[in-house]
Amino acid sequence: MYSLLQSLWRDLLSLMLQRPKALQMAALCHRGEGKKREYLLVTSRDTGRWIIPKGWPIRGLNSSETAMREAWEEAGVKDGEVNDSPIGSYSYNKKRANGFEVPVKTLVYSVAVNNLAEEFPEAHERRRKWVSAEKAASLVNESGLKSIFHSEKANRRDI
Repeated sequence: MYSLLQSLWRDLLSLMLQRPKALQMAALCHRGEGKKREYLLVTSRDTGRWIIPKGWPIRGLNSSETAMREAWEEAGVKDGEVNDSPIGSYSYNKKRANGFEVPVKTLVYSVAVNNLAEEFPEAHERRRKWVSAEKAASLVNESGLKSIFHSEKANRRDI
């Protein structure tokens, strides 16, 4: 009986202490068609690793609008068409300033880029570059984001 109570308590306690993943929205910015399609990567501000523009929910904006705002602020996407439904998602652990990591789920929205600005809010904090899906998959760290780029490559192979 003691073992059963101990097991129930442990299982219940672990459920109570598990926090849901925080949610971010991201923009998978692209230009061109078929085999000539390229994807826009930016560097993160803290480590300089290659990522796609992403951020926390913004009050008053829906998820796709938030992704578009992040594309503007982090990559300078001045004119683009965002898909209203996410094309996928990935999870990662975001390291906070205090050293703790927070599990994050990121919804990814497709953004067809028509125009980039030279000056944008984070222009002096980030670098950006256009790359193929294959190259993007090799540059990003998050395995789920790598998978999205591999899917993009597979979907564009014979176009």
